[in-house]
Amino acid sequence: MLPETATTPPPDEDPPIVRPSARPLMDWDAWGDGSHPASLPPGAKTILGALLRGTRHPVPRIPREALTLTPSRLTDDDLDALRVAADCTRHDDVRARHLGGKSTPDLLNRRSAGAQAAPDAVGFPASHAQVAGFLRVCDERGIAVVPFGGGTSVVGGVDPESGRQRAVVALDLTRTAGLRCVDETSLLATFGAGTTGPQAEELLGARGYTLGHFPQSFEFASIGGFAATRSSGQASRGYGRFDELVHRLRIATPAGELDTGRAPSSAAGPDLRELFLGSEGAFGVITEVTVRIRPTPAATAYGAWTLPDFDAGAAALRELTQRGSPATVIRLSDATETKVNAAVGGHLGRLRGCLAVATFEGASASQATAARASTAAVFAAHGGKDRGEEPARSWERSRFAAPGLRDALLDIGVLAETLETATTWARLGALKAAVTSALTTTLGAEGTAPVVMCHISHVYPAGASLYFTVVAALTEDPVAQWRRAKDAATRAILEAGGTITHHHAVGRDHRPYLAAEIGDLGVEILRAVKRTVDPHGIMNPGALVPPVDVPTAP
Repeated sequence: MLPETATTPPPDEDPPIVRPSARPLMDWDAWGDGSHPASLPPGAKTILGALLRGTRHPVPRIPREALTLTPSRLTDDDLDALRVAADCTRHDDVRARHLGGKSTPDLLNRRSAGAQAAPDAVGFPASHAQVAGFLRVCDERGIAVVPFGGGTSVVGGVDPESGRQRAVVALDLTRTAGLRCVDETSLLATFGAGTTGPQAEELLGARGYTLGHFPQSFEFASIGGFAATRSSGQASRGYGRFDELVHRLRIATPAGELDTGRAPSSAAGPDLRELFLGSEGAFGVITEVTVRIRPTPAATAYGAWTLPDFDAGAAALRELTQRGSPATVIRLSDATETKVNAAVGGHLGRLRGCLAVATFEGASASQATAARASTAAVFAAHGGKDRGEEPARSWERSRFAAPGLRDALLDIGVLAETLETATTWARLGALKAAVTSALTTTLGAEGTAPVVMCHISHVYPAGASLYFTVVAALTEDPVAQWRRAKDAATRAILEAGGTITHHHAVGRDHRPYLAAEIGDLGVEILRAVKRTVDPHGIMNPGALVPPVDVPTAP
C-alpha cells in the first residue's frame, strides 16, 4: 500500500486473466533488491590489483536516513486531480526509488552529498484507462511524465527531468503487470507493460510457453521497457530481438490512443509500431504489448570452444550466422575478457585465446545435441578447441549478476562500466580496435590505465554487436572521468561506422550523438512525431530527442 491515502481511482475496465507473483523492488542506490548483496568473487581483488594502474578513490554508499530529496513542486490541488485518475503519492520513500536509472554515473550520483533530484510525485496506474486519464491531467496542468518500468536504464532514459514543465511525475507501471490473454492458435500473448521478465516467464511457463527474452536486466526490467528501448536478449540468435517479437502495441499519448498491430504483416503504410518501438516514453506510454511466444523447449545442450584469436572467433560466428546457426545463445569473448573471467573464476591455467559459449534448444535431447555437433564442426574449422559444457553452464548460472558487481567495485574505488555498439562484419575488427584505443588513451591520460574487455553477444547475417566492459581506478571526479571516456568512445564508434547504441537505447546520454547517426532530417522527423502526439511536450522531456518548441499547456 502507498504511504499516503489516495482517492479510489476508477475500476480497471480490462482486468488481466492472471496476475503474477509480486516483483522485488530495486534498491534506491544500487542494482538489485538487497536480498543478495553483490560481493566480489574470491579472485577478483587479486586480478584487479595486478591489472589496474592509478590511485583508487573509493566512493561509499550513504545511509538512507541521510538521503535528502528535492522538495515536491506539486500542490495539494495537483495531487487531488492526479488521484482522480490513478493512485499517486509524494512520499519520500517512494520518490527515492524513482531517482533515475542504474548506470555507473547514476550509482555514483546516488552516493553523492546534497539533495537528489527526485520526481515531484509517483503515479501508479493499474490499467490503460488510468494511464490515459493520468496523462490528460498532466497535460492540462503542465506536469511532465516519465514512464517507469523496472528503472534499469543505463543511458539516462528515466531521469526525472521536467524540461519546460513546472513539475515532473514518474509513472510507475508496476500495477499493470499481468497476462491479459493468450492466443494459443496464433502463439500470441498480451501483457500489461509493467510485467517484468521473470513475471512473464512465470505466467507463460504455467501454460507451457516461453517468451525467450533474457537481457542482462531480465530480473527487473519490464515488457514495456523492452519495447520502449528495443531491447535485445542474450538468446537473440534463437528468439530474435524484442522488436522482432512484438505483434501489437497499445499506447496512450497526450493526443489520444493508438492500437497498432492488426495483422502479422501489413502494407498499410509505414509500420506505426516502429515509431513507438524505441521511443523511450518520449511519444507516449506503452500500456500493453502482444508478443510472439513459443513452446518451452524440451532440452538444452551446451558447448564451449576456445579460438586462437578474436578474428578467428568472429569469422566462425560469421560463418555460423550466415549459414543459419541453430544456436539459441552464441557469444565470443576477446582474449582479455576470457583471461579476466577465467582468473576471477579460478581457472587461469585452463583457458587460452578467446572463449566462445553457446546453447542449443530442441524438442528432444537428440535434436539439441545434433545442433551442437554441427556448430562444433565450424569452430573446429577455424582452429577452435572443444572445452565441453561447463564454461557455457557457468556463464548461464551467473549471466544476470554482472550489473550488481559495480556496487561492490565502487566500494573499493574501481570504475566498471559498459558500452555497446554494432556494425557490419567487414568493419568489426576496425571498430573494436578504435573503441579500445579511445578508451585506453582517454583513461590512461588521467593516470588510470584501464582494462578494456569486449565480447560479441548478438549476431546477424550482415554483422554483429560489440559489448565493451571498462574497468579502471576511480579518480576524485569519477562522473567526469567516465563522461570523457564515453565521449571519446562514442566518437570513435561513429567514425568507424558503428551505431551509437545497439540495445541500450538513446536516453539522454546518447542524444547529443543521434544526429550524427540519423542526420538532422532524421531528428526533425522524430521531433515532428513528438509535436503531433505530445503537443505540449510533457512526455519524458529530453529523452531521445531535444526538447521541442511547443505551446504552453493551458
